[in-house]
Amino acid sequence: MPQKIKEFSRLPLNNDYVFKRVFAYQGNENLLKDFLEAILNIQIQKIEVQNPELPKNYKEQKKGTLDIKVQLNENTIIDVEMQLENEENIDSRSTSYLGKLVSNQLHTGDFYTQLKKSIVICILNFEFYKTNNYHNIAKMKFDKATKETYIDMGYEEEEQIASSYIQMHFIELPKFIKKNPEVRTKLEQWLWLLAGKEDKIEMAEEKNKEVRKAVKVLNQMSMDPKERERCESIALAEFFRRDAERIKFEKGIKEGERKKQIEIAKELLKLGIKIEDIEKATKLTKEEIQKL
Repeated sequence: MPQKIKEFSRLPLNNDYVFKRVFAYQGNENLLKDFLEAILNIQIQKIEVQNPELPKNYKEQKKGTLDIKVQLNENTIIDVEMQLENEENIDSRSTSYLGKLVSNQLHTGDFYTQLKKSIVICILNFEFYKTNNYHNIAKMKFDKATKETYIDMGYEEEEQIASSYIQMHFIELPKFIKKNPEVRTKLEQWLWLLAGKEDKIEMAEEKNKEVRKAVKVLNQMSMDPKERERCESIALAEFFRRDAERIKFEKGIKEGERKKQIEIAKELLKLGIKIEDIEKATKLTKEEIQKL
C-alpha cells in the first residue's frame, strides 16, 4: 500500500514547472514513455527529450519554455504543453506550436519525404472546446463531397485523412473530473494523478508502477524547499506576465475608444453641432473638443 502523505502538501503535477520537472528530468524517461503511450495508444520503443532544460529561477522564465519536446521511435516529434490558465487562445496557440514542429524539421536541400510526424498534446486545466469528450483528437480530414464536386470513382470506402503527418490532442482535466471514471486504463491512472485526487491516486499507484514512481518523484520534490521556492517563483512570474498583458490589452482598448470618439467629434463639428452637445455624445472635455 503506498505511503500516504500527511506531513506535507504534494506539489501538483498539473503545475507546468512541476510537470516538466517530473517528465523531462533525466532518468524519468519511462514515466514519460508510459504517459505518452496512454495518450497516443501506441507502443513506444525509443524516446528522447529534446529540451530537458529547466529555468533555475523566475528571472530566467520566459513564456513557452516549459513545454516538453520529444522524439519517438525516430519518426515522430511531439510537443507536450501543460496549460494552467485559459487565455482564450488555445486553438491559435496549438496551431502555432504545430506549425513550428513541422517547419523546424526541414532545411534547404532536404526532401519532403524526410518529414516526421508532428503531434501537439495540450493538457488543459480548464474547459475550452464545446465537445462531449475530455480527450479530443484532431486530424486533417477531408470535407464530405458536395453535389457539385461528387464523382463516382467506384470507391466503396473513401479516404478520410488528408495528411497522416499532423495530429493534435486536447485533454481537458475539468471534463475528466466531471466524468469521474475509474482507474482501469493507463490514461485514467495518469489523469487522476494530474487531477490530484488522493483516493484515485492510491488506486492508480497500485495498478501502475510508473505512476507509483511519479508519485515518489513528486514527494521528493515537495519535501525540497528549493524546488518549492522555484515552483512558486515561476508561478508568480507567470502571474505578473499575464497581468501585464491584461493591462496592455485594456490600455489598447481605451486608446482605441478615445480615437473613435475624437473622430466622431470632428464629424459633429463639421456639421455645426454645439460643443456642449458633442461633450455629451463623446465624453470628451470642452478643451479637448476646442483643440480639434
